[in-house]
Amino acid sequence: MLLGLCGGICAGKHSVADYLVSRHGFQKLYLARTVSTPLVEKLATQARIPEHDQVDGDRVAEHQIFSTVDSLVDFVTTRWSERWVTTDIWDECVLETLQRRPFFILVSVDAPVSIRWKRFTERCELYYQTPPSLEDFVLRNDDHLYHQKFGLARLIDRAQVRLVNPTSSLWQLRDALSELDLTNEQRLRPSWDQYFMQLASLAAQRSNCMKRRVGCVLVREKRVISTGYNGTPRNIKNCTEGGCPRCNDGHGAGVGLSTCLCIHAEENALLEAGRERIREGSILYCDT
Repeated sequence: MLLGLCGGICAGKHSVADYLVSRHGFQKLYLARTVSTPLVEKLATQARIPEHDQVDGDRVAEHQIFSTVDSLVDFVTTRWSERWVTTDIWDECVLETLQRRPFFILVSVDAPVSIRWKRFTERCELYYQTPPSLEDFVLRNDDHLYHQKFGLARLIDRAQVRLVNPTSSLWQLRDALSELDLTNEQRLRPSWDQYFMQLASLAAQRSNCMKRRVGCVLVREKRVISTGYNGTPRNIKNCTEGGCPRCNDGHGAGVGLSTCLCIHAEENALLEAGRERIREGSILYCDT
């Protein structure tokens, strides 16, 4: 398992990484900073305060520092059953390379900007450096997250797990992490039930009913027999195009149901499968 942590300045990424190392036996991995590292990321982590790992006096083994994300991925691939964590995710190229592998999970860490500024100020004062004003910190934070080319907001939006860290208490953060259960390997690969429910939700995106999106998957022996979504029957104009007067007239729930032309997602899935394919043990997954 490889966990990638990303987030704003002083959101708590390194505190989360330290927790994973001390409590769950994770090992840290690093991408060496180069001239290609986005400037805003360097400014956010190096300009006014020491690197976090320098602050804590950690000694980083050479085999844990990688010049490219490809070499890091190759290293973890042969050791995927071990536990690894990195905070060095600063552009989409790095993230896309990592997300191709089934052992990777991206976790975003966030906190209110006022709390992050307070943390940043305390760290600066600890090392006798002049902290920025709140206004300067906000401007710097905006550049860090929303820079047109290198902003991390695009990466944070792609996180599979999101953690909000609004407290200055390390114990409360650890309690939140314990509840989040980041070490649960089921996050890497969904169970069969989760998988089929996700397929049902995907099928719902094809719905053309003006009232509600619903998707359905019919399964037997862990194999998909058919899918369905709600909307008007075949050869009738889509509900979104006015095919069902009842749905388009704006009536409230439960009104005029006998005049509705839309077919339920479950009906569509059963009709698509046909009697010959629906046998004992079949399971219907529906997202409503």
